[in-house]
Amino acid sequence: MAATRQQYLDKLRNPFLLKLFFLQKLPSLLFWRVQIKSITPEQGQVRIPYGWRTQNPFKSTYFAAQCGAAEFSTGLLGLIALTEKSPCSMLIVGMEVQFVKKATSWVTFTCEEGEAIQVVVQKAIDTGLPQVITVSSTGIQEDNGAVVAKMSFTWSFKKK
Repeated sequence: MAATRQQYLDKLRNPFLLKLFFLQKLPSLLFWRVQIKSITPEQGQVRIPYGWRTQNPFKSTYFAAQCGAAEFSTGLLGLIALTEKSPCSMLIVGMEVQFVKKATSWVTFTCEEGEAIQVVVQKAIDTGLPQVITVSSTGIQEDNGAVVAKMSFTWSFKKK
């Protein structure tokens, strides 16, 4: 039996189970020590530290680490939208990034488009046709509130 949405959210909020998920599905996020700051069906907040694991030679957070955390903030909402639904695949089919400022401390990436993702997932299930949606995630440095990156990810959902 599939997990309910609340059970899935509870698993994501459990630090031990989240580490197991990362180990199995996203080992780079485990290495970078990415954390879920908050998660609801409508909003995902993911934070990434600045440190030796994520640092580039220019004394800022490596772009790939930022992209991984930002993608996860949007992908979480897709995973939640798929709970209690027919099996669907989800895949990144596009990405656009704007780096605004050097990231030199903890950065929180926030995506607030969970409702739109839920609509697209339901449409993919109802029609049987692949559906795409572009959602954004903004990275804000926690120590000074500065925007460091704005990213857009285009996700494709397809009923299996």
